[in-house]
Amino acid sequence: MKITTFAAIYIGSYEVSMKVFEIRPGKKIRQVDYIRSRLELGLDAYSKGVIGYELVEELCQVLKEFHSIMDGYKVDVYKAYAGNMLRTVSNGLFILDQIRIRTRLDVTVVSNSELRYMSYESLAVMPEFEKMIGQGAVLVDVGGGSMQITLFQEGRAVTTQHIELGIMRIWEKLSQIRNMVSHYETQIQELIDKELEIFKRLYLEEKDIKYVILMGDYIGEMVMDFSKKQEDGTIEAERFLKILNKWHKKTAKEIATELNLVNENDPLILPSVVLYKRLTEEMNAENVWVPNVSVGDGIVCDYADKNHMIHFLHNFNEDILAASKNLAERYQSYSSHTESVLSTSTVIFDAMKKVHGMGKRERLLLQVAAILHDCGRYVSLTSQFECSYQIIMASEIIGMSDLEREIVASTVKYNSLPRPPYKSLRDKMDQDSYVIVSKLTAILKIANAMDRSHKQKFETIRAALKKKELIITIETKENTVLEKGLFSAYAESFEEVFSIMPKVKEKRIL
Repeated sequence: MKITTFAAIYIGSYEVSMKVFEIRPGKKIRQVDYIRSRLELGLDAYSKGVIGYELVEELCQVLKEFHSIMDGYKVDVYKAYAGNMLRTVSNGLFILDQIRIRTRLDVTVVSNSELRYMSYESLAVMPEFEKMIGQGAVLVDVGGGSMQITLFQEGRAVTTQHIELGIMRIWEKLSQIRNMVSHYETQIQELIDKELEIFKRLYLEEKDIKYVILMGDYIGEMVMDFSKKQEDGTIEAERFLKILNKWHKKTAKEIATELNLVNENDPLILPSVVLYKRLTEEMNAENVWVPNVSVGDGIVCDYADKNHMIHFLHNFNEDILAASKNLAERYQSYSSHTESVLSTSTVIFDAMKKVHGMGKRERLLLQVAAILHDCGRYVSLTSQFECSYQIIMASEIIGMSDLEREIVASTVKYNSLPRPPYKSLRDKMDQDSYVIVSKLTAILKIANAMDRSHKQKFETIRAALKKKELIITIETKENTVLEKGLFSAYAESFEEVFSIMPKVKEKRIL
C-alpha cells in the first residue's frame, strides 16, 4: 500500500501555516507535523488595500523555510492556498509571482466558498459530526477576515451565510478607538451583535439547535483544559460560557497567560473571546463542540477525496440540493411546478448521457438550476430571469464553487433570455463552462416547456434515444396543446446544441 506524504500550506490573514500528513488509501490520514508562523498580512490588506514589501519579504522567507521542511520530509505532493485576501489587495498578482520565483511554490487563491468547503470536508470524516447535524447544529468557521455560519437540520445543510467579520477584521475596524475607551470589549460586542442579530432573525427563528460547532484560531486553546467533557467530546454551553464570561473581564495579557499563548501581548485574543462568547450565546445551543481541525486538515481531505483515497460518511450532494430547496422556499418559488421541472430535466439528462458527455456533477448543477429557476419572480415578474441570476450569484451554497454557481445562474438566466455568444461571457467563464451552460439550458428549456401551464398534466414521463431523435413519451388525460406548442419552439435550440431532435410521443389515459 503506497503511502503519500502530503503538505498543506495556507496563507491566512494573520498566520501562515503548513501541515504535513501521511495518506494511506482507505485508512485514517495521519498528521506528521504542524508549523505555524505569525504574519499579520491582513493588517495591511484591510486597512491599506495593499500588502507592504516588508511583509512580502517576510512571507517569502517563511515559505522558503516551509519548502526546506518539505524536502526534509520528502513530500510527494503539496497544495498551497491563500484566502480571498490576496485577491482583494491591489498587488496580489505580483505577490503570487514573487512567491513562485523566490520560493518555487505555486500558490492558488481560493474563493470563500471553496475554502469553507474544504474545512467542511475535514469534519465530514468524523462520525461525531453526522450525529450532531442529525439532531440540529450550527457550524461556525471563524477566520481572520470573515466567518461562515452553516445551519444543519435533520442531517442536511439548510443554509450557509458568509459574514465579513473575522478576528483580524474586528481588530482592524476598532483600531481607532482602542485607546479612547475604557471598556474596549463592549465596542467589540456591539460590532459583533449587529451582524449576528440579522442572521439570527432571518435563519434561526423557531429552529431547534442542539450543538454549536466552533472552528477557528484560539478556540482550541480555550477548551483545552475542559477535563469533564461529555462522551462525544462536547462541552455544555453553560460551562463554556462561564469561563468565557470570566475572560471577558480580563486583559489580553491575562487571558494569554491563562491559555499559555506564546505571545502574551497578542492583540487578537480579546476579540476572539468576545466573538466566541456571543456566537455561543446567540446560537442558543445546548452543547459546544470544538473539533480542533484547521484549514490544513481540509486541504488534505479535499486532495484525498479528489484522488479517491478517502471515503466520506456524509453526502455533500444532498446538502447542495437541500440548501437549494431552502433558498427556493425563501423566495416562495418551490412548487409542484418546480418538482415537475426537476423530475423532467433529470429524466432527459439521464436519457442523453451517451450524447451530452456530461457527468454526475453536471447532473447535480442541472438539478440545482431546476430548483431555482423561478426564484427571481419574488423580486420581479418582468425581470424574473435577471433577478434569478442575481439571487443565485449572491447566495452561497456550501459545496459549490464560484464557477459552478455562475454555471447554474447562467443556466437559469438563459432558460428564457437569448443565450449570448461566448465572447460576451468570457470574463465570467471559460469555453468548457460556456458549453456546459448551453447544454444545461437546452435541457432546462425543454423540461420547463413540458409543464408550461404549471398544472402537471403528465402521469408519467420517459425519455429514450432512437438514432438522431430523443423520444419523450408522456401519459396524460389532459389537453397538452400549450405544452406541445412551446416544446416545438425550443426543439430547434436543443437540436442546435446536441444534434438530436426531441419529439413528444403522447399516450392518452382514459
